[in-house]
Amino acid sequence: MERAIRTIRDTFFAARSFTDLDDLNRQATAWCAGFAADRVCPEDRTRTVRAVFADEQPRLLPLPDNPYPVIEQVTVRIGKTPYARFDGNDYSVPPAQVGQTLSVLADPHQVRIVCGTEVLATHVRSYDRLAQIEDPAHIEALRSAKAAARGHSGIDRLGHAVPNSQAFIAAAASRGEPLARVIHALEDLLERYGATALDTALTEALGRGVPHPHAVQKALEQERGRRHQPPPLAPLPAHIKARDVVVRQATLASYDC
Repeated sequence: MERAIRTIRDTFFAARSFTDLDDLNRQATAWCAGFAADRVCPEDRTRTVRAVFADEQPRLLPLPDNPYPVIEQVTVRIGKTPYARFDGNDYSVPPAQVGQTLSVLADPHQVRIVCGTEVLATHVRSYDRLAQIEDPAHIEALRSAKAAARGHSGIDRLGHAVPNSQAFIAAAASRGEPLARVIHALEDLLERYGATALDTALTEALGRGVPHPHAVQKALEQERGRRHQPPPLAPLPAHIKARDVVVRQATLASYDC
């Protein structure tokens, strides 16, 4: 067996190129039917392997009608990101499978990721290393889930700080306004004007039947003008706030004489 492997490496694989696995299998089939069959049989050097095999073939059992399924099965744990690691590559799964243990069924051409009898994802098998093989539907579902999570966190924050925000958001949704944009705008106004002023402006916008952030901002600006207050300063971005939390005092030792 070891000698046969060395023979294949030296006479078939050496200096051979191929485009994919199917191309390699076609070349291997041609090599077996050509060069390998015409070489001298090691046990009878007066005959070829082809001639010896022709004598042996009638005594061999026929192959079964159904081809043997060459499937590799492994168990994988889906981490914090919706990808299953198999054979050095990452294959996408639906975001709802994060944190679950699934099974990978792989054949030479296809990778299936299953949970019990349910097929969750099907990908073309990759023979690269550290590649990401993605289904566009999985990526779009992940984007939608992230957007929904951000929206819920914004709604919760506004609901605790500004009671009228829930009715305002519901009215905006009934008019077909993009909720993510509405929530982001209300959070920005909350940072700039405060909860009390925003709650009053939301009440006024709802009373006028205009559940839109522009109407809320207009009401806030009108109230600021009546009070002769300066324009509110825009809040610092989160990364600036985090960077400037700690102010390090510079050492003055180099100035000492």
